[in-house]
Amino acid sequence: MASFHVPTIDISAWVGPGPDHARAAVVAAVDHACRTVGFMQIVGHGVPDAVMHDLEEALDEFFGLPLEAKKAYVRPAGENRGYSPPKSESLSYSLGVDPVTRMNDFFEAFNVGTSWQEYPAASVSPDDYATNTWPIETALFEPAVRTYFDEARRVAHTLTRIFAAALRVRDDFFDGLTDHSIDVLRMNNYALPPGSIELGAELTGMGEHTDFGLVTVLWADQVAGLQVLGLDGSWNDVAPADGALLVNLGDVAARLTNDKWLSTLHRVKPPVIDGTIERRRSAAFFHDGNADAVVGPLPHFVTAEAPALYEPVTVSEHIAAKLAGSRAGRKNVSAVREAARVAAASRA
Repeated sequence: MASFHVPTIDISAWVGPGPDHARAAVVAAVDHACRTVGFMQIVGHGVPDAVMHDLEEALDEFFGLPLEAKKAYVRPAGENRGYSPPKSESLSYSLGVDPVTRMNDFFEAFNVGTSWQEYPAASVSPDDYATNTWPIETALFEPAVRTYFDEARRVAHTLTRIFAAALRVRDDFFDGLTDHSIDVLRMNNYALPPGSIELGAELTGMGEHTDFGLVTVLWADQVAGLQVLGLDGSWNDVAPADGALLVNLGDVAARLTNDKWLSTLHRVKPPVIDGTIERRRSAAFFHDGNADAVVGPLPHFVTAEAPALYEPVTVSEHIAAKLAGSRAGRKNVSAVREAARVAAASRA
């Protein structure tokens, strides 16, 4: 099998006006990446450097607060907003896989997302579209995060137009699945105070998991840690190239294509240097789709030789099952295919 490779794709022809041949080349490259890796690096995305710099500063501002101050922003797990303290989650449970120790993912995180007030024309519930909480101790955090959120959402919308061309569906196909999308920006920090982690054990920064929705746009430090599962069952290190955003597919994309496109398993292993964990920050924008959208394999991906692998399910139902695993420590028993891949990787 060929060595593992995450391709770098310039999508500028789709960000602004581009010639047809350049757009077609992007579509072909994205389709190939989606079928073979499920991950890609994108450049030419149009997010200004200043916006990403301000995001870095904002993450440092919030995560630099005392732990007790941050804990004031913990929200109920079902709302998927606010602060998650270290070791309060275990993403392996979202796949129905037992982690090494219960609730052992040591990252801390802060989530913001689309709220029900943003979709007055749609009948959406606060259960799926919770109102955001913003920390009052920070000055830069809210404006910088809001600006980056809008940029990441624009990139995600550009990608869905490319996806529509690659899947040979109507240009506006994804509009019907994402016009009131559950979009969440999850900001992560892996640099914890000395002594708060037992070094020498099997440390898990973020357990193996697939992303829940349609597509994820990831900004991250150029620090080792992210590992992606290859088709041969091997775990492979991936770090963003200069100026690039990492993009990966989620479960909704896999369901729509009957697993022709890959919702690839990935995890974060903490880089330990001289007995301490090197700082690693990331911000994952999850473009999940409408809560009430019913997703199942598209008809042209189902044949007698390739029967449907998934029953139709709403985006909300799928996300609820995954979150119940990662946040409440209950195995997601519906993730049979993903759990099997994790088991195979552990034997490789």
